[in-house]
Amino acid sequence: MLQQKKIIIIVGTRPNFIKITQFDKELAKYGSKFNYKLVHTGQHYDYNMSDIFFEQLQIRKPDYFLGIPGGTPTFQIGMIMVELEKVFDAEKPDLVVVVGDVNSTFAAAFTAYKKGIKLAHLESGLRSNDREMPEEINRILTDEISDLFFVTEESGVNNLIINGKIDEQIKFVGNTMIDTLVAFDSEIDKSDILQKLTIKSNQYALVTIHRPSNVDEKLNLNLTIDILTKLAEKIKIVFPIHPRTLKKAAEFELKSQLTENSNIILTSPLDYFAFQKLVKNCKFVLTDSGGIQEETTFRQVPCLTLRKNTERPATVEIGSNVLVEFNAASIMIKVDQIMASNYKESSIPPFWDGKATERIVKVLAEIA
Repeated sequence: MLQQKKIIIIVGTRPNFIKITQFDKELAKYGSKFNYKLVHTGQHYDYNMSDIFFEQLQIRKPDYFLGIPGGTPTFQIGMIMVELEKVFDAEKPDLVVVVGDVNSTFAAAFTAYKKGIKLAHLESGLRSNDREMPEEINRILTDEISDLFFVTEESGVNNLIINGKIDEQIKFVGNTMIDTLVAFDSEIDKSDILQKLTIKSNQYALVTIHRPSNVDEKLNLNLTIDILTKLAEKIKIVFPIHPRTLKKAAEFELKSQLTENSNIILTSPLDYFAFQKLVKNCKFVLTDSGGIQEETTFRQVPCLTLRKNTERPATVEIGSNVLVEFNAASIMIKVDQIMASNYKESSIPPFWDGKATERIVKVLAEIA
């Protein structure tokens, strides 16, 4: 009788959810070969950041929901480890798959390592070379203790080899986030978000700014709002704003500069289909996020990233992304190029074709 391979996939945040949507379908192609369990740590636990993505993206109900409460990163990591150890003891998996670079990723990786369970890292090898970013530390430490590396872009392969990983461990499979875009493209197109916001395709800019360094201090939040104000003189802005950012703006007496500007449309956090409809149809994106750099590259939509570095260099070297300094003058130079249709040419990186999950599961089947 064929022995089943028991696999546990760990997720905890919105970016994680988007990267695992096709696993159920692909694992099912191998019949009873795999016994797959899904664990949700609860790192993102409210409706807008969690439940709605499971519903829209048809992700199976987690077999385990750890319900880890909010708190400091150290508290969350420690609590995830304690609760995951119980799951691993009960399930005795052959392989644990961790996703991305959030606190849940490292917590799950370290717990699996300490339990002697084989570990695979989905989206491994990415590096910003900026250790002030908490995600960078999570990436480095997770890769250090992993056994199998699923890589989204060529830089990841190079980084892993430099750090002593061997070719047999490294699998260049592509980007599972793109799998989700491809799988749900028709649902994205059906979203009525443009009508709801009374905007037209290619006549607005989409803004996502959420990093604490950009919004939690008055000086930087004031600079952020100054940039948006200047940008709004050129084009209408859609800004899905994090509740914490809105709270800080009110606390610093800056909120009116956003709410009273008729060319800035503030929304609450959006569902996946609505947000991706905005990405697909905007003139350009201004962001400090990571995943949006990849989504815009696939869509070949200009993306201006408010960071000094990126862990996704393919989006800059091949794709539609450009790193910009955190000041209005630098941003407006790029905006003027975009508005004049004088922006750089871009292409889509290798294996960003909607079949990355299929390639990952094929690897898992071969090593099972």
